[in-house]
Amino acid sequence: MRIDIMTLFPESVGDMLNESILGRAAERGYIRIECHQIRDYTLNKQKQVDDYPYGGGRGAVMQADPLYQCWKHICDEAGERIHTIYFSPCGETFRQETAKRLAANYDRLLLVCGHYEGIDERFIEECVDEEISMGDFVLTGGEIPAMALADAVCRLVPGVLPDAECYMEESHWDGLLEYPQYSRPEEWHGRHVPEILLSGNHQKVAEWRKKESYKRTLRRRPDMMAGFDPNALDKKGRKIYAAALEELAQEQHAAGAAAASSEEN
Repeated sequence: MRIDIMTLFPESVGDMLNESILGRAAERGYIRIECHQIRDYTLNKQKQVDDYPYGGGRGAVMQADPLYQCWKHICDEAGERIHTIYFSPCGETFRQETAKRLAANYDRLLLVCGHYEGIDERFIEECVDEEISMGDFVLTGGEIPAMALADAVCRLVPGVLPDAECYMEESHWDGLLEYPQYSRPEEWHGRHVPEILLSGNHQKVAEWRKKESYKRTLRRRPDMMAGFDPNALDKKGRKIYAAALEELAQEQHAAGAAAASSEEN
C-alpha cells in the first residue's frame, strides 16, 4: 500500500506517520507514505496557493492550478490515475467500513488536504474521486483527517500488524464496541480484574468478551444496534446476547435505585 498526501505541511504529517507501528511497517516495505508540498507546484514567485473567493466573503480559497499540477505530477509519476480523496465536511462520514473498503480495493491512494475556506470546486470536479469527512465538525485543515485515514487503512494491510486478530476484535469491526481490557496488576486502587479473565478458560473468556461487547454497545452506542437482529445468531450467540440484556437491565436498575437513594438522603 502506498499513500501520497498533498499538503501545505508535509513535515508535520510525514513525521507522525513514520513513527511507531507505521514507521516499522514502512521500513519493512509493507507500506509507503509520501508527502508532497503543494506550494512547489505554483507558478507564483511568492509560492501563493490561495486567493479571494469569487462572489465575496471572508477567508481565502485554495486555487485549482497548484493543486492540479501537484496531482498531475504524482499521477504521471505513477503512470496512472490514482484514486483521489479530498477531506471535506461535505463528504461521506469516515467509518471502519470505509477503511476496510479502501484497504481491500486500492494499492495506492492520493489524499488532498485542503485549508482556509476550502479548495476550488473545479479541481474537485476534475480530479477528486470521493470526498470524506471525519465527522460533523470542522478543522483548520485536512492534515489530521489524512493522518487518521492513512493510519486506519494502513493498519489493515497484511504484515503491518502481527495478526488479523489485532484488528478483527476491535471496536467497529463487526458493528460492536470492543470489550473492556485489563492488564497487571490484578488489583489497582481497590478495583479488581474480572475473575473470568484469570480462569484460563478460553471459551468462557470469549463468551464474556462478546457479552461485554453487547453491553457496552447497547449502553454507549444504541444507534449501532439499530439494525442488529439477534435472531440471526446461532443458539449460543442468542444465549450470550440474552445474558447481556439481562445484566444490563440489572445494572441500570441498580444505578437508578442508587440515584433515588442519593436524592432521598
